[in-house]
Amino acid sequence: MVKLKLGPLPDDKPVKVTLELPASLHRELVAYADILGHETGQPPGDPLRLIVPMLQRFMATDRAFQRLRRSHRAGV
Repeated sequence: MVKLKLGPLPDDKPVKVTLELPASLHRELVAYADILGHETGQPPGDPLRLIVPMLQRFMATDRAFQRLRRSHRAGV
């Protein structure tokens, strides 16, 4: 049997999450969406659509998280 270079594919199926936001955070998301729309020349979109890219950006730029994640992988 030939061994392929590609292993099992990860499950990339989106996960639905329901959460409650404090009203103040929702107001900040609305304001951010308005400013982003103005800066990009696009109409303001649904502020809840900002949550995923904000979380991705936060985790990608958290140096301590990245360092600990690498050390955890190396230890496994």
